[in-house]
Amino acid sequence: MVELGVRIPVETSEILAETEGMAQSGIIISINQELTGIIAISNPLKPGAPDVISLLKSMKVKSIMVTGDNWGTANAIAQEVGIDTVIAEAKPDQKAKKVKELQMSGLVVAMVGDGINDSPALVSADVGMAIGAGTDIAIEAADIVRMKSNLEDVITAIDLSRKTFNRIRMNYIWALGYNIIGIPIAAGVLFHSPDSGCLHGLPVLQWQLLQSA
Repeated sequence: MVELGVRIPVETSEILAETEGMAQSGIIISINQELTGIIAISNPLKPGAPDVISLLKSMKVKSIMVTGDNWGTANAIAQEVGIDTVIAEAKPDQKAKKVKELQMSGLVVAMVGDGINDSPALVSADVGMAIGAGTDIAIEAADIVRMKSNLEDVITAIDLSRKTFNRIRMNYIWALGYNIIGIPIAAGVLFHSPDSGCLHGLPVLQWQLLQSA
């Protein structure tokens, strides 16, 4: 607005800061380069969001908010749901860069998003999760598409993947044990042969015959 020649009073800046503190984005309206009003817009939190973040913490999964919203709004929302780490005013390439930074530190990163701006990060993540109601670009970029908008599906996906991996690992352990024990048994190594005593005596008998000769 300042670049357009609209003067922003100090009171207006204070109102904007107040709206951001309430997890709202303030929009300034001017007519003929005169300030006429402010509109506060907010997106309601998804039902159960604080519970999902709490469950993720109990599962040893760290949640990080990476958003294009301003810092005031982002911090207010993060505090409400229980997220400790916030990165605000992030552009699409910055979101993807943050994902790569986490991966470089040795972490496995899952990205949850539904907008066009989330697409680069969804592609960069080890696992990209989008919702069916999201944009087509986000759906194409994601590895997993949640048919519903429930955040609880994130918990379900993580729990299912962990159980599947544990089942695969157990199958490998059973297969290894079977090969170690089963193959020698099938080859007769662990069975005592009644002729084994005669066979063991053959080298001695052969040596005695050579000495007699």
